[in-house]
Amino acid sequence: MDANATTPLLPEVFEAMRPWLLESFGNASSIHQPGQQARAAVERARSSVARMLNCRESEVVFTSGGTESDNLAVFGLVQPGDHVITSSIEHHAVLHAVEHLTARGIDVTFLPVSTGCRVDPDEVRRALRPNTRLISIMMANNETGVIQPVEEIGRIAREADVWFHTDAVQAAAKIPTDVQAIGCDLLSLSGHKFHAPQGTGVLYVRRGTQLEPLFFGGAHERQRRAGTENVAGIVGLGKAAEIATESASNGPLDRLAEMRNHLENGILSRIEGTGINGTGQPRVPNTTNIYFSHLEGEALVIALDLKGIAVSGGSACASGASEPSHVLTAMGLPPERARASLRFSLTKLNTQQDIDEALKIIPAAVSRLRELAPINAGTLG
Repeated sequence: MDANATTPLLPEVFEAMRPWLLESFGNASSIHQPGQQARAAVERARSSVARMLNCRESEVVFTSGGTESDNLAVFGLVQPGDHVITSSIEHHAVLHAVEHLTARGIDVTFLPVSTGCRVDPDEVRRALRPNTRLISIMMANNETGVIQPVEEIGRIAREADVWFHTDAVQAAAKIPTDVQAIGCDLLSLSGHKFHAPQGTGVLYVRRGTQLEPLFFGGAHERQRRAGTENVAGIVGLGKAAEIATESASNGPLDRLAEMRNHLENGILSRIEGTGINGTGQPRVPNTTNIYFSHLEGEALVIALDLKGIAVSGGSACASGASEPSHVLTAMGLPPERARASLRFSLTKLNTQQDIDEALKIIPAAVSRLRELAPINAGTLG
């Protein structure tokens, strides 16, 4: 139940990758037959991703993952003297990138969010300056699952003639990622969040976007990302994108939301002093963030792990941090509640039996921890 950290490789994805791991090993830049076979496989995958995003194949840039895609979007567009707008709830791949920009003489505005974890588009409009170069707002938050108003922000960016990037790592394969509807100029994906292999990613770059590369070497990816293509990984990413596009229209996401809601309702009805962070807001169907009053979330993560349930206290990229989640504190949650919150994130491979089993284990684990460390007992809520 920690799919927002990573997802398992689907068998169909592995089978698509297998020949490129064991049999065919051509360099996709070589002109001989093995190289051209590899090139054809890469381009088939590019076509599958383009269908998923509703974009041109030439606008798909393959990367090593969401972090590289986010960094390429940020550093590839912004120059000294520019101004950047982002939010206080972005993934660290964006937050740390834009924080680094300040050392280069670039101003950054970090927008606040509501108690429901949503960026107000009017705040984006008010933050615009004559030298604003880039707006970067995520599509769905990785900790709460709350969906941001990216289409409205996209319209604001177009009206102001400002580049708009959205980190869609936690949105892909959960909600539509149609770049034409969003109106973005750049969009980041990470393969391992939707059953492709780790170490694969995409940056969509709208035609006409002047992007400076991060890496220098060969002319790969139309001179936007130097380095020999990871053919097997890209094939797997393409297959996962194909499966996600097919699944979007045949019901698995509705089933995922039903399981998520059953888990939420079961926890809230069985355990006192619990609640949803981001309640009442549109969310991706697989994610819920629940607080358990008078507990340390890390202790509950460990207790559930010992019972065979994998969950998270927040972003996997921030695990081990002593500070409470920057997302939850940006929402206005006090540190003790932020530290008492856990993220449950499901995959379409989860079953109703998984949920029922979890609802037997979680209340007992919470009760046991509260008995061991009673804090303000009797004032749960």
